[in-house]
Amino acid sequence: MCSNWMTDPIKQLSPRERVKMALRHEAPDRVPVDFLATMEIWDRLIAHLKPDTTGIGGEYWDPAREAILRRFEVDCRVLSYDMFCAPPTSLIHDGAKVDWWVSMNRSTPNRMWRQVNADDTFNDIWSTHSYRMETAVGAYEGFKTWPMAEATSVEDLKKHPWPTPDWWDFSPLPELMRQLDQHEQYHIRFRLGSVFEIGWQIRGMQEFMMDLVENPAIPVYIMERLTDIYLENLRRVLEVSGERLDMIYFYDDVATQNSLMISKKMWEKYVRPHHAKIIDLAHRHGKPVMYHTDGAVYPLIPDIIEMGVDVLNPIQPDAKGMDMQALKDQFGDRLTFHGGVDIMRTLPRGTPDAVRAEVRDRVQRLGRGGGYILCSSHHIQPDTPVENVIAMYEPELRRR
Repeated sequence: MCSNWMTDPIKQLSPRERVKMALRHEAPDRVPVDFLATMEIWDRLIAHLKPDTTGIGGEYWDPAREAILRRFEVDCRVLSYDMFCAPPTSLIHDGAKVDWWVSMNRSTPNRMWRQVNADDTFNDIWSTHSYRMETAVGAYEGFKTWPMAEATSVEDLKKHPWPTPDWWDFSPLPELMRQLDQHEQYHIRFRLGSVFEIGWQIRGMQEFMMDLVENPAIPVYIMERLTDIYLENLRRVLEVSGERLDMIYFYDDVATQNSLMISKKMWEKYVRPHHAKIIDLAHRHGKPVMYHTDGAVYPLIPDIIEMGVDVLNPIQPDAKGMDMQALKDQFGDRLTFHGGVDIMRTLPRGTPDAVRAEVRDRVQRLGRGGGYILCSSHHIQPDTPVENVIAMYEPELRRR
């Protein structure tokens, strides 16, 4: 029987113990929390809070961002595949340079490999081609071209500069985890990559979706190549990280705000088998798995559970079918939820009091009996007031 958080005294836990307890669907001393945000939010928080960076190293992560996580008493840390890229010089274009800090997709303190071209466009390790896309409130990486858009056969795809696992060096992982442990034992997960999402990013979304219907050999080959790389990378990560690494994390958006991006039947045939291989390898090494997919993913949740996913992120409350109470009632004993605090309305448009009320609601609904990690329903967006971010992370809101 789970403890009553409101009456039973529970000893102060380490962040690592707190998250592990929540994943076991037991009620910890408080709901564990995580933090993900766009570049603009990080910059404004750093300017506003002026966090103390004393003793925080900066080769693999931004010390000021790490200091923000400590200021907010965030329980989770992410180490990602794109922190450890070591591609051959042949991948670098004429006039280009490698920049670890320029990507607008850096939602954590971690560095992220990007090749900056002479025309100020970017390539990542997969050769996706993007540019800095300015909006009224902030910047994002928009896609400029798609390197395999013109391919008409699998033979064409084989000419792509596919990475090999030797393009990564994961040997720094143990030392980075040791550095984090010097401050406190956080719950550390490794971010592996995506299959469906990276697949369409290098092919082009329209072409990739049409291929699934008319020429499935092309997307099948792309996703198989990506999965093979991820599996070997994961084997190497598990070998060097040992018991200290707590969880494996991969991402693949397969839903919009109102529906799935492809039919459930098509997902089962073309996407699920790749996800299942990643999950099975992680589970064979005793590691739980966190999976990120945006949107109205409710129709897939039973299959996601059956496949072996332990933690589902980001739980978007404004997406169709993603009612917080219904999700907890139906799946809360088999799935841990990560996210849930609305980035589209409450955080950008609400008052600090409205943010506090929503955090209390998520803690009460999703956090009952464990099985919940408090976080935003995606990266906190640039139009969010700093005061609302600070309100979300007030420590007293994490307790029932």
